[in-house]
Amino acid sequence: MSRPSTVPPGRPQQRRGALTPTLIVVALIVVGFIFFANVWTDVLWYQQLGFFEVFMTENLARIAIFLAGFAVMFAAMFLAIRIAYTARPVYAPDSDVRDNLNRYQAQLEPIRRVVMIGLPVLFGLFAGSAAASQWQKVLLFLNQEPFGQNDPQFNLDISFYLMTLPFLGFITGFLISVAVVAGIAGILTHYLYGSIRLMERGVFTSRAAQIHLAVTGASFLVLLGANFWLDRYSAVLNNGGRWAGALYTDVNAVIPTKAILAVAAGLVAVLFIVAAVIGKWRLPVIGTAMLVITSILAGGVYPWVIQQFQVRPSEQTLEKKYIERNIAMTRAAYGLDKIQEKRYEATTNATTGALAPDAQTTANIRLLDPNLISDAFSQLEQYRPYYQFPSTLNVDRYEVNGKIQDTVIAVRELNPGGLATNQQSWLNRHVVYTHGYGVVAAKGNKFTADGKPEFLQSGIPSNGVLGTDTSYQPRIYFGENSPDYSIVGAPDGAAHREQDRPAAKEGDAGTQYTFTGNGGPNVGSFFNKILYAIKFQSSDLLLSDGVNAESQILYDRNPKERVEKVAPYLTVDGNAYPAVVDGRVKWIVDGYTTSPYFPYSQQEQLSDATRDSQTSAGRTTALPSNSVNYIRNSVKATVDAYDGSVTLYAWDDQDPVLKAWQNVFPTSLKPYTEMSGALMSHVRYPEDLFKVQRELLGRYHVTNPDNFFTNNDAWSVPNDPTVKEEGVKQPPFYMSLQMPDQEKPAFQLTSSFIPQVVNGNARNVLYGFLAADSDAGNQKGVKAESYGQLRLLQIPPEANVPGPGQAQNKFNSDPTVSQALNLLRQGASAVLNGNLLTLPVGGGLLYVQPVYLKSTGETSYPTLQRVLVAFGDKIGFAPTLDEALNQLFGGSSGATAGDAANNGQTPPTPAPGTTPPATGGTDAKAELKAALDEANGAIKAGQEALAKGDFAAYGEQQKKLSAALQRAIDAEAKIATTTPAPTPSATPSPSGSASPSATPSPSPSK
Repeated sequence: MSRPSTVPPGRPQQRRGALTPTLIVVALIVVGFIFFANVWTDVLWYQQLGFFEVFMTENLARIAIFLAGFAVMFAAMFLAIRIAYTARPVYAPDSDVRDNLNRYQAQLEPIRRVVMIGLPVLFGLFAGSAAASQWQKVLLFLNQEPFGQNDPQFNLDISFYLMTLPFLGFITGFLISVAVVAGIAGILTHYLYGSIRLMERGVFTSRAAQIHLAVTGASFLVLLGANFWLDRYSAVLNNGGRWAGALYTDVNAVIPTKAILAVAAGLVAVLFIVAAVIGKWRLPVIGTAMLVITSILAGGVYPWVIQQFQVRPSEQTLEKKYIERNIAMTRAAYGLDKIQEKRYEATTNATTGALAPDAQTTANIRLLDPNLISDAFSQLEQYRPYYQFPSTLNVDRYEVNGKIQDTVIAVRELNPGGLATNQQSWLNRHVVYTHGYGVVAAKGNKFTADGKPEFLQSGIPSNGVLGTDTSYQPRIYFGENSPDYSIVGAPDGAAHREQDRPAAKEGDAGTQYTFTGNGGPNVGSFFNKILYAIKFQSSDLLLSDGVNAESQILYDRNPKERVEKVAPYLTVDGNAYPAVVDGRVKWIVDGYTTSPYFPYSQQEQLSDATRDSQTSAGRTTALPSNSVNYIRNSVKATVDAYDGSVTLYAWDDQDPVLKAWQNVFPTSLKPYTEMSGALMSHVRYPEDLFKVQRELLGRYHVTNPDNFFTNNDAWSVPNDPTVKEEGVKQPPFYMSLQMPDQEKPAFQLTSSFIPQVVNGNARNVLYGFLAADSDAGNQKGVKAESYGQLRLLQIPPEANVPGPGQAQNKFNSDPTVSQALNLLRQGASAVLNGNLLTLPVGGGLLYVQPVYLKSTGETSYPTLQRVLVAFGDKIGFAPTLDEALNQLFGGSSGATAGDAANNGQTPPTPAPGTTPPATGGTDAKAELKAALDEANGAIKAGQEALAKGDFAAYGEQQKKLSAALQRAIDAEAKIATTTPAPTPSATPSPSGSASPSATPSPSPSK
């Protein structure tokens, strides 16, 4: 009987449910278009950059693997459910239970078809996504290259472990998951439709269900057996013991039992097939139970017994062979096998003239600390608040007057946050203020008489030994602090809209500019405007007149991120650095190929190995927290600071992992032989690789297995004594240095070692000094043979050479030094200790530390005022390094430091009527320096008088000290009151017009 209609007579019946489907369709269209916008803008980005091959290969591989994974999971699950449903019994012996199942079936029946397809689709999507994430393993397997080196256990080429075994492990793991999920789906379906019943007398299974379960069980066991077999090879990758690789227990117990378990799993799989044929389940059940028991006994108990009762009592003897393997393979995997080691009989006696053989090294000792000098660069060279310098500058080298000069260098990048609040419009941030301007560089070994950097390249317009505005392109569109996106470019003849650079001198107008390169996808068409408006969620981008037919959009502008996108198989160094190369500013980025699958090699977590005081302070970035046991600096990349073009050079062209990736992406890398001589001259040994190597070298400098076993000669990287935070490692330092076995100085990356730190305690004496040669030469396409050579100086423990911590403690506790530094602190000024450099010169180890003074005030910046030096137990302290060295080495060091020209100088006094520079009155600076020098002399003379018992002379010196202190305080107060803010008096306020509405006045120059 039908229910009567509730619709009133005369009213048409409304269509129900039309709104919900419409909203769903609209939502799907919107989501789909947003997805399309992000994908298509990526296509445009890769095409413009010339790396569309990378985008296509990676995404086609992901799609193909996703489809394969989806198809396998969908097919297995769908067939399992379908077969179980098709084989459902017509009746069941237990009507009570059947009634319960009937209710479940009745509820499921309306959506049965949807569930039978929907569940496999859902699990297929999960499986496909998981499989697609393994695309690199698949491509490496398909394009693998041999190493030409075999592992010591199975005598297989190393490429099997790096490129084949991970792929096979992925396949077996994936198929085991498929078998488990499909098996569970089949069992549930059989149970739901009565093929499997729980009864009082036990479990009832139909014949069809028995066959289905037998085939599923056999498939699972075959895959499990394959997994056991692959586990044999994985034993050489084991990192669970004291040493990496297959050790005595692994070789004599684990590997044989894995083989036995693999065979046993195959036999039990056969029993399941037999049971499916004959219908008898006793044998497979017994076989399965025996397999489980064997797995426990052979896979766990037996190796434990071998380890406890055979290995432990004679561990050093039994493990010796495997420790030798671990040492040799670890050193090979991290590039430590070709290190040059030398015993260095270091002296601690500072004798007169000791530095004469090291005159070239002494002349190049770096005094400017790139971590402290950024504020000086900002105050002297920033010019406008919309410019900025990074918190940590970079150390490089340039040829100046025919000599190689260590240089502290940075680029003047854009700082959109420096605009006034009323200027923070979309047009200003994305159309007008688009780029930074110019390179600023200072000599590393010199400073001016008043402690400022001595610039090699500075000013706006850019000028100096590195070039001028006409000899190199100074505009910085791509950098580490660039805006998220900028709109640049215009038709020929159109008015300039970009703020280019401020006025060079007072009265001049600032300049405007239009980008002329090919730096980003075209955003002139209406369709592309819509796409990028969606990508950046900006309606202004769609509606603004700042976007024209020739406009390009620049984004993803960080050099490291650009390299990571075009080379997704690389781990990128945390520090990109700029260099002026062939008339362009280029960011140089180091890329690494890594793997966790090198046999017998010790794994190292990259984030831990590369963490030091620099990364802890946020000045540089540590590598990601991946565990690896193989690393090569395989790629040198450049990113043009003007147009963002990326060039990848195959630097280590013998690396099999890189060769495999070149097979995958054949056009994305160039040979290093195409690198210009100018680029070669600025290549340097990468910091993060060096940090990883020095971390491993703390243990693996020992090659004798007996000594390695006892671990009685392990080293640690010393903590940085110049920072307040405890437990952070000292960073490595770049400097020009001549090692004892070298004929001339080379640009090196250096670090030192002390005895192993145990529970935070260690003797802070020097045990080792490591240097990596960073000079690649200056010839086009020719790599210097010495580049990358690691040299290790091993210092005898009996030499008792103070470590960095001891040297810093001597500086801090010396009465003369502490009193002089207290004088410098008068007037609320801060004394900043610069980086503590270690140099193997004079037959021993020399420590050099610049001391900076920073006064109070927002516009203050550190100036170099003193230099501390130490050799053995003696220290020197003077206004210049040259004086300090002479003081340290008995009146004459035998060499001349780079700042010798500043000996005895005082800052020049401005001519009458002139305005003192922005750093404060130079005359007041001179008064302060003279007063401090006089106070320092009074302290020394007073101590000498006190030592002789001449209290009258001591009292006279105290009066002189008091008078000198008062003059120093007066001079400090004069500096504080006369220092003008170097920030501009006006900041451009561009509107929609072609040029800024206000032109800033120039801030004081250097």
